[in-house]
Amino acid sequence: MNLQNLRPAKGAVHKEKRLGRGEASGKGGTATKGNKGAQSNTGYSSKRGHEGGQMPIQRRLPKRGFIPIDRTEYKVFNIGQLDQIIEKYGIQEFSLENLYMNGLISKTNKVKVLGHGELKSKVTLKVNAISEKAKSAIEAAGGSVELV
Repeated sequence: MNLQNLRPAKGAVHKEKRLGRGEASGKGGTATKGNKGAQSNTGYSSKRGHEGGQMPIQRRLPKRGFIPIDRTEYKVFNIGQLDQIIEKYGIQEFSLENLYMNGLISKTNKVKVLGHGELKSKVTLKVNAISEKAKSAIEAAGGSVELV
């Protein structure tokens, strides 16, 4: 087999469908686009969300709730989870970099520690936010907290 001998597989190549070339071709007149309507016109492209006269989904569904523009979303960890995370991933310092390296958060996530559960080990935290209850529990266990 040489480069000059290569051919497409049998049945892989078809003749071009020649549209609008007279009635005798079987594809003349409307050129297989049907009669009338926007889709039969040249340059047609449907609009995003257009459902052909049916009430669009964004109008069928009710408006619900309110999300403020300046809302800050946090990835939340409870102090009850800290011991398990430190033991599982072998982390000495509970910081954004270590959490990102171990795949627990993404690069842009902000981290908040809440006070549910008990902390047994001494730990150093470098996080974006922390609740008062969590802060007092960590300091009682001999750890330290630094807000980033």
